[in-house]
Amino acid sequence: MSRTGYLGLGSNVGDRRANLQAAIDALPAHGVRVLASSSTYDTEPVGEVLDQPEFLNACIRIETALDPEALLDACKAVERQLGRLAGGVRHGPRPIDVDVLLLGDETHRSVRLSLPHEQVTSRRFVLVPLLELAPDLTVPGAGSAAAALERLGDEAAVRLAGPPLAL
Repeated sequence: MSRTGYLGLGSNVGDRRANLQAAIDALPAHGVRVLASSSTYDTEPVGEVLDQPEFLNACIRIETALDPEALLDACKAVERQLGRLAGGVRHGPRPIDVDVLLLGDETHRSVRLSLPHEQVTSRRFVLVPLLELAPDLTVPGAGSAAAALERLGDEAAVRLAGPPLAL
């Protein structure tokens, strides 16, 4: 059974846009069809390491028959393929980050993965590009993504950086 989902992409090391594009180009070999890309956005780092370069972020709409854990495995394989090392500093600089945000209406909890992603409604750099792709998006268990964005207030800035990535 094929489902539509959303992935979050981020990079702040090297050619950030090329890194995001390389992730999109690599996903089909792992059973993930990319249907659409948001624009790209420059964002300030958030989390445990704030003294690092800005990120370039985007969200993509995907279609896959993979179950949630297999989709996570595919995303991790793409990260490794593009130079992300396992065991790096949490929230530290990285050439690529591929996060599973949503997979249909599915909720899933394991040691490795939570769906919807635990921070999907609390991060402006996720909600802005996600809402560009799906303006009426409802997050399972959390309600309207647009309402979540309105509640965020002054979280880290998100600035339009460029057009959508190529499919």
